[in-house]
Amino acid sequence: MIKAEVKNLSFNYGPAAESKTSQPKQILNQINLPIYQNKVTALIGPSGCGKTTLLRCFNRMHDVYGAVQYSGQIILNPSGYDILSKQVDPLEVRMKIGMVFQKPNPFPKSIYDNVAYGLTIRGVKKKSFLDEKVEDSLKKAGLWKEIKDRLHKSSSALSGGQQQRLCIARALATEPELLLLDEPTSALDPISTAHIEELLVELKKNVTILMVTHNLHQAGRASDYTAFMYLGDLIEFGESSQVFTNPQTEQTENYITGRFG
Repeated sequence: MIKAEVKNLSFNYGPAAESKTSQPKQILNQINLPIYQNKVTALIGPSGCGKTTLLRCFNRMHDVYGAVQYSGQIILNPSGYDILSKQVDPLEVRMKIGMVFQKPNPFPKSIYDNVAYGLTIRGVKKKSFLDEKVEDSLKKAGLWKEIKDRLHKSSSALSGGQQQRLCIARALATEPELLLLDEPTSALDPISTAHIEELLVELKKNVTILMVTHNLHQAGRASDYTAFMYLGDLIEFGESSQVFTNPQTEQTENYITGRFG
């Protein structure tokens, strides 16, 4: 089943409001991409190819930066909800789609309060429910056994890898329909990276995942599907095993073999 579908998506940054001369800068060019339910899809490509821009379209993150222009759609199934519709509140979108950033960014709060944050701002006050969701989310993020006795300690005391898993738990607590990961292991050591990759196998049983990574080995190991992007275009999409062993375009082959990048 297709959980989300990108249809003819183009994106550009408009000129600043005070500018009278600068032109919009187009970043994405008519992207079409299916995101399959309960699978990990990796976006790969050289720096500046548009993969992070595409990822951030899924939760309207670009809207906070001012003048941006979308054309096309991102449909969230089974409801048929168009994420990019002007009638849709970006805050509502972010309630449905969780995101974990490149560097761990826990809030300056306790471990418990970090995980419960999204629920409390929605008005959830019942402590027994919050306790249950915090424990469940930390278990899903593979962190519960390590920190269950210090839930009310500061999140800053955690290691980098633990902080990133805490951010994943925070995103999972609100039961998102889609989880976005923007190079989630690039700031981590190899052991923490391996923990996160192992975690993805378990997480996809409950949530659909879209991940940006520069690490081709990680894309090959951790994803079910891979999309290769270059200069704002989607060059190739398919099962990761096929993309990495039998690429269909010369550009894809040149990139994954290290001839450019």
